[in-house]
Amino acid sequence: QVQLAESGGGLVQAGGSLRLSCAASGRPFSTYTMGWFRQAPGKEREFVSVISWDRLSTYTDSVKGRFTISRDNVKNTLYLQMNSLKPEDTAVYYCVAGNFASGPENYYNAQKYDYWGQGTQVTVSS
Repeated sequence: QVQLAESGGGLVQAGGSLRLSCAASGRPFSTYTMGWFRQAPGKEREFVSVISWDRLSTYTDSVKGRFTISRDNVKNTLYLQMNSLKPEDTAVYYCVAGNFASGPENYYNAQKYDYWGQGTQVTVSS
């Protein structure tokens, strides 16, 4: 079992920044693919970013150049640095963990991730 706990969400004006953190406990953090999904009100859950055990990262097109994912395998913590935030980034952000083969066909598939955090709200005002 892996337990995930997100923090760092909040209210920010458009153009501002936030850094989300996800503290992991349980099984060895370093072996898992870790990522972030988000869900806005009335919309489907969508993939945001992922980082593999060997620190290869992937982003959805809408956040490329603005968001940066990173991991600290000593602190068992995943991060998402979000810059130049837009109102359309408003959503609940979920930290996820899974153990599966690398590749976009898996990264974008929410069902591949075995563990999910409770989520943290990010609200970007215009």
